[in-house]
Amino acid sequence: MQNERALSHNNKQSRHSVRLAVLLSIIPGAGQWYNRRWIKGTILFLMAAAFIISFFQFISVGLWGLRTLGTIPGLDDSRALIIQGILSLFLIVVGAGFYIFNLVDARQDAVKISEGWILPSVKDAFKNWWDAIFPYALITPGFLLLIFVVVFPLLFMILLAFTNYDRYNAPPGNLLEWVGFENFLNIINVPIWRETFISVLSWTLVWTFVATTLQIILALVLAVFVNDERIKGKKLIRTVFILPWAVPAFVTILIFAALFNDNFGAVNQGIMEPLFGQSVPWLTDPLWSRTALIMIQVWLGFPFVFALFTGVLQSVSKEWYEAADVDGGSKLQKFQFITLPHVLFATAPLLIMQYSFNFNNFNIIYLFNEGGPAVRGQNAGGTDILISWVYELTFQNNMFNMAAAISLIMGLMIAAFAILQFRRTKSFQEEG
Repeated sequence: MQNERALSHNNKQSRHSVRLAVLLSIIPGAGQWYNRRWIKGTILFLMAAAFIISFFQFISVGLWGLRTLGTIPGLDDSRALIIQGILSLFLIVVGAGFYIFNLVDARQDAVKISEGWILPSVKDAFKNWWDAIFPYALITPGFLLLIFVVVFPLLFMILLAFTNYDRYNAPPGNLLEWVGFENFLNIINVPIWRETFISVLSWTLVWTFVATTLQIILALVLAVFVNDERIKGKKLIRTVFILPWAVPAFVTILIFAALFNDNFGAVNQGIMEPLFGQSVPWLTDPLWSRTALIMIQVWLGFPFVFALFTGVLQSVSKEWYEAADVDGGSKLQKFQFITLPHVLFATAPLLIMQYSFNFNNFNIIYLFNEGGPAVRGQNAGGTDILISWVYELTFQNNMFNMAAAISLIMGLMIAAFAILQFRRTKSFQEEG
């Protein structure tokens, strides 16, 4: 009798169709019912039904709005329709993921049953499910926060770059239209946009490279000298060098803006006029304004890098230098082959972040001179970098489409630079 029951059980298992379970799962939960997972199938079916009932109308309107951007001026707000369209796309992705999970789960259970798997009890099934889902439950809040704080605004900005949203065509009084790559082509074809973009991009690259490189060089030189065994009072010296980092940056920038003022600044009245007999137009001439900005950024940026290098130098083994002395190595050779490689290997990722930070360093540009002085034939100031130019286009000129297009170009440039440098950095490679 037992053999007959076992044989009957095996025959049922062998007749259990994996393909049929997947086909039935076209209706969420039906495949699980076929697999005799009644509770799981019911839960999946109810969740699918609730999702469709709750969001079908919202998704339909969102996709319509994303395609048309509205049809009735004054009533349809294209910006709200874009937002609803993005949310609809998110919901579609969530629904598609749920649907794929439903199909995969039904197939996996059907395969197990056909191979002789015994269905677990409800308690065991829930425990196994919780063990599998627990890590994902922990990261879900952070993942959702990332989506709505980073991904959602980024997608909104990207979509605005392909519309005609400017001061002359602003919702809700007007409807936006999709213009394709017209905004990007204007940067190339329209003279004022082309000349401004080339000028601002060139200065942004020079500013990023020169200011960041100088602050790194200054920090490295000071860190190496302070780390010398012959230096006394190292704690005091390190404290003094880190003081500029302790003062809020915006306070320091405003103070320097007053010091470099053309009319009453202490730099002109106390240094340039007594020593050289003339004042320098720090705020009214683009070249001198850029020079002042670079000097201020070096002052603001070197303390952090100095503290970073100082900590790394403490970990360099003295035995390496003693071995170099035995081999007759000079101080320059010890610096070139021991100190510098060790420091750069340990700090390269953070140094790359310094370049990326200065590329988008809005505070110093805006607080010092608001991107000025004005330049004839351009719609950006003489010291504007890309990020400050985007700010002016957005909040002062209401050229949201061009600001979004330039922001997208900036993002691609920074991402390409960061990825390239991280791939070339040994500290990100699997090396000893």
